[in-house]
Amino acid sequence: MSVLSYLNELSSTITIPDWERTTIDTSINSLSTKLGNYFDNIESKFVFGSFDRKTILRRSRDSNSDVDYMVSFTDGADWTPQTLMNRLKRFAEANYSKNEIYQSSPTIVLVLGHIKFELVPAYHTWGTYHIPAPASSYSTWIDSYPNAMRKNLNDKNRDNNYEIRKLVRLLKYWNVLNGKVYSSYELEKYVIDKFFYFCTNQKEYFFQAVEGLPTYGLPYYKESKVNSLKTKVANTKKYEQDNMPYTAESEIKKVFE
Repeated sequence: MSVLSYLNELSSTITIPDWERTTIDTSINSLSTKLGNYFDNIESKFVFGSFDRKTILRRSRDSNSDVDYMVSFTDGADWTPQTLMNRLKRFAEANYSKNEIYQSSPTIVLVLGHIKFELVPAYHTWGTYHIPAPASSYSTWIDSYPNAMRKNLNDKNRDNNYEIRKLVRLLKYWNVLNGKVYSSYELEKYVIDKFFYFCTNQKEYFFQAVEGLPTYGLPYYKESKVNSLKTKVANTKKYEQDNMPYTAESEIKKVFE
């Protein structure tokens, strides 16, 4: 097996298969129906985030994989984020009483048997969704443009040999194995904004992405993990140049151990 075939095979094993996506879609449809029956003041409700962009990892590879689901209230601007989160928590307890339900600021988490939902309250004004700010923020609400990021990723994937989604998932998997050096959003935004030169396959995209990963502002222990990743990729490239394919394959496998 070559480095390229290893990366392609690994990518397929961390991707949610069609049958699993279908199961999750069924849960999404049920959630949407229950929300519509429970509330009469919802302006819109929809999936967003990595599941919507098809960059989510299957749960067997990332136990924290979740589906982000936005619930935009018609009167949301009149209330605090906590008030809207309390609404969603009461909804979840009324409709999913046997499931694990808890607040993980700024969302309400609903754990089903096969997937975890993060319910995000919001309100909408002039093309902008406003969602609760993280607890560490000095703001109450932050702006969100979920449709824009999905379009940007779709365009990037199309313009780069349809390798970008696979690349994002590989980077996310390394990230999970290393204790989340970056947030998932940071990794996706990094890949979307990066220029890739003369790449034709997943190996070339992965190498260029790793070589450019930023370390500025990271604590030392995280910076060390990124530098270790870059060293392994550099070693893999050197082994390939020296016509040592088996050693190169062995080296790239260390990235995902």
